[in-house]
Amino acid sequence: MSARVRIGILFGGPSAEHEVSCASALGVARALSGGGYRVVAIGITRGGGLRLVPDAVLAGAVDGSAAERAIDDRLTVTGPAVELRAGPRRGTALVTAVDGPGAVHAELDVVFPVLHGPFGEDGVVQGLLESLGVPYVGCGILASAVGMDKVAMKRALRAEGVPITPHVSFDRPTYRATEDPEKLVVGLRRPLFVKPARMGSSIGISRVADGDDLATAVEEALRHDNLVVVEQGVTGRELECGVLGGVRPEASAVGEVRVSGGWFDYRQKYLGDADPMVVPAALPEDVTERIRELSVRAFAAIGGWGLARVDFLYDETAGELYVNELNTMPGFTAHSMYPKVWAAAGVGYREIVDRLVALAFARYADRPTGAGDQR
Repeated sequence: MSARVRIGILFGGPSAEHEVSCASALGVARALSGGGYRVVAIGITRGGGLRLVPDAVLAGAVDGSAAERAIDDRLTVTGPAVELRAGPRRGTALVTAVDGPGAVHAELDVVFPVLHGPFGEDGVVQGLLESLGVPYVGCGILASAVGMDKVAMKRALRAEGVPITPHVSFDRPTYRATEDPEKLVVGLRRPLFVKPARMGSSIGISRVADGDDLATAVEEALRHDNLVVVEQGVTGRELECGVLGGVRPEASAVGEVRVSGGWFDYRQKYLGDADPMVVPAALPEDVTERIRELSVRAFAAIGGWGLARVDFLYDETAGELYVNELNTMPGFTAHSMYPKVWAAAGVGYREIVDRLVALAFARYADRPTGAGDQR
C-alpha cells in the first residue's frame, strides 16, 4: 500500500468489550504502522465520545519488539475531543476538532473499525461510515447486525442448511410473564448455555447443569440484553476457523480451544496464564475440510465481507459438527485465534490487514453508481 493511504482505526466503544477492543486495536496499529500507512487512532469513550490519540502517544504504543510486548498491551482512549464528518473528496472522511473553529486534524481514506460488541460490531458504526461515504474494513451493516444477533444469525444459518445446535430464544417480557422458566426450555437437555443474544467475549453467558438454577442464569443474561438465547450443550471439542475475502472468501487452518470447566469463559479468554489455543487442531483431514467448507458457507449465509471467525462444536462420538456462532470482528491481538489460524495457513498478521484494507477499497469501488453521496 502507498504511504499516501491514511487509515483511521476506531476502537474502544461503550460496550462491555471496550478493553478487548483497545488490545485488538494496538495489534492492528502496529501492523499498519509497519506497512506504509499513515495511521490515525480514534478512541471511542464508554460514553460514546470520540478522542484523537496524539501522534506521540500512538508512536510510543506501537514501538518495541514483539518479544517485549505484554499480552495485555492496549491502546488507551485519550486525547482531544473530535468528530467524524464527510470529507471534501468523495470516499474520504475528516477528523475535526469539536471545540473552536473545527480545525481538521486528518483526512482519512479508509476506516478500520476494530470494535467488538454492541455499538461497534453490530452495524451501528458501519451505518455511520456508510453515511460518510468512506471505505471501511469488515462486514457491512446487515452482515454485522446478523452476526451480532445470535437469534438472527441462527435463522440465517438454518435457512442455508448450516448445522446449528438445538436452542430457544425469548425476550424480557416473555420471561417476566412466565411463572416457571423451565417451561421456556422444554425439549432441551442439560447442560444448557444461557446467553445474551447480542453480546460477545463470553460476557453474560452461564452454563446450567443438572441442579443449577436456570432463573439465575437468565437474569444474568438479561443484565446485558433484553433478548436471551438458550442453547443445548454439546459435549465435544471447541474449534475455530477464520474466513478472509469478499466475493470468493477463503478459509484458514483450523484451531482448537482447550477449555476447563466445560466452556471457554471470559476468564480463560483474557485473564488466564496458559495459552488454551492449539493451532492447527489435530483432526482427520476430512473433518478439517468440512469445517473450512462450512465456515465459508456460514460467512455467505450472513452476507459477510472481509473477515469473520467461525466457531464450531465437534461431537467426536456422533461425528457431528455444529456452527456455534460467527464473529465479524474477532479478537485481533497477536495472541488471538484469528491471526493464529491464518499464520498456520501461511498468511501473516501484516498480510491480513493489508488484504482487509484492499477489500475495503474493492467493496467501495464496486458500489452501484447511485449509491452514496454525490460529492
